[in-house]
Amino acid sequence: MNERFYLLKIQLLDIEPAIWRRFVVPASITLDRLHDVIQIVMGWTDSHLHEFTIGKKRYTEYPESKEDGLVCGRYRLGDLIKQKGRTFRYLYDFGDSWDHELVLEESRYFNPELRTELVCLEGERACPPEDVGGVPGYFEFCNALKDPSHEEYEGYMEWSGGDYDSEQFDSDSINWELMKYLRWSRDRYQTKLGRR
Repeated sequence: MNERFYLLKIQLLDIEPAIWRRFVVPASITLDRLHDVIQIVMGWTDSHLHEFTIGKKRYTEYPESKEDGLVCGRYRLGDLIKQKGRTFRYLYDFGDSWDHELVLEESRYFNPELRTELVCLEGERACPPEDVGGVPGYFEFCNALKDPSHEEYEGYMEWSGGDYDSEQFDSDSINWELMKYLRWSRDRYQTKLGRR
């Protein structure tokens, strides 16, 4: 692989202990594809709108005007972020307002054992469930699940499928999903009919 790679760290803001991931992407990744990768590494389900804020500019999927932002699929991360240590924001779900900070930890990441262009190296803690009510709702949800006498315990257990563990992090399953995503989103060769 002759591509330049970025080592990024993403952290969900306003939650302690921190929920974070460290992952590798090609510098040439477009912001719409970076959104896809963030959804996978964090554990979101891509059920809501999102936007990136880099400097004073906003990038989103379907801006209705220039004031609403720029089309994220038209911009590559390496053209917008170059300097090690640079931070930018990613907002997911405008209702729950999950605000993330990303930092470029390495702008020329190299690992001879790297076999794929997308990989999650490490992280801590599970992503909050979708539609839990933002940070306040998430804290209420976690407190209820810790206390079987809590009035919302049964409802939250049923809603979460009974197996939510806020401390769980599994890079192997994340990397499996990243490999499936790469396969699904790869460029495919096109051949002309009648030519071999």
